[in-house]
Amino acid sequence: MIHKSISRLAISAALVVGGATAALAEELSFAHFVPPQHTLTGSVIEPLQEGLKAELGDDMTVRVYPGGELGKGPLEQYVRVVQGVADIVWGLPGYTSSQFSKTMVAEMPGVIEGGQMGYPAIWKSMDLIKDEFPATKPLALWTSEPNIFIMKDKDVRTPDDLKGLKMRVAGATSAAVIEALGATPVQMPAGEIYNALQTGLIDGVVTGASAVSDFKLLEVANSYTVGAPLGRLTFYVVMNQGRYDGLTDAQKAAIDKFAGEYLSKSAETAWNKRADETIAALKADAGKTVITLTEDEAAAFGALTIPVTEKVVGELGAEDVLTSMRGE
Repeated sequence: MIHKSISRLAISAALVVGGATAALAEELSFAHFVPPQHTLTGSVIEPLQEGLKAELGDDMTVRVYPGGELGKGPLEQYVRVVQGVADIVWGLPGYTSSQFSKTMVAEMPGVIEGGQMGYPAIWKSMDLIKDEFPATKPLALWTSEPNIFIMKDKDVRTPDDLKGLKMRVAGATSAAVIEALGATPVQMPAGEIYNALQTGLIDGVVTGASAVSDFKLLEVANSYTVGAPLGRLTFYVVMNQGRYDGLTDAQKAAIDKFAGEYLSKSAETAWNKRADETIAALKADAGKTVITLTEDEAAAFGALTIPVTEKVVGELGAEDVLTSMRGE
C-alpha cells in the first residue's frame, strides 16, 4: 500500500510538472502570402525556427501559414499582426507606402550603392523610422537586390524605350521613379504580376531579379535590363508587441538573439544569391534577352531617377534619414 501510494504521488507530481512545462511552451504563428518554396522560407523562417529550437528546445515553436492561409490580402499584412490574427508576418512597406514613407527612403535610387547591402543602413536608422512600426517588434528589415526591368516583347536600352508603357511597381517610391522615366506606374501585389504580364495589362515590371524565379515570371517575360539605377525594394518581418511582451524572459532573449541584423542579413544574402542565379540562368537561355547597360547607358537613366530621390526626401522632410542611410 505504501509503495502504491508513493507511485501515485510520483505520477501526480510528474503530471503537475509536465503540465507546468506544457503551459510554458509557446507556438508562434508566422503568416505570409507566398508559396512555401519562396526565398523567404529558407532565408528567414527556417533560420528563426532552427535558432529558437537550439535555444529553447520545444519550449517555443514557429508554425507557418503560407500562401495567405490566415488572410489573402498582401496589403493587410501589418494590420493582421497588430490585430493578433498572426503573431508574426512578412510584408512589403511599399504595399502601404504612406505608413512607411521614411523606411522606404532605402528603396530610392542612389541611397544604397550597387554592391552594398541595404539592411545595415536601415537598422542604423531605426531611431528615425521606428515610429512607422507601431504595436510591433521588428524582427527583420532588409532590402532586395537592385531592381531591374522585366519586360514582355519590349527591349529597354534607353529611357525613351519606356515612354508610354505601363509598368508594375511595388509602391510609391518606385512609382515616382517610373513617372520620371515617362512610363505609367501600375501598383499591384507581386502575386498578380504573372497574369498582368500574360494578358497585356502591363508591359513590364520594376523589381528585383529574384522575383523572376519566385513568381515564375520567366514564363511570361522575355527581355530583362540590368544596371539602371532604379533603387530596390524593402521588406519587413514584424511581431505583435503584446505577444512578445507576454513571453518569458528566456523566450524573449531567444527571439532577441536572432532578431535584427542576424535575420536581416540572412534574408538579404539569400535574395541577392537568388537574383544572381536567376540572371545567370536567363543569360544561358537562348529564348531570353538580357541587356546589361554600360556606364554611359546607366547614367542616362540616372540623370532622371537620381533627382527623384532628393525630391521625395525633401517633400517628406526626411533629410536626416537619407543622411543616416547613406552613412554621411
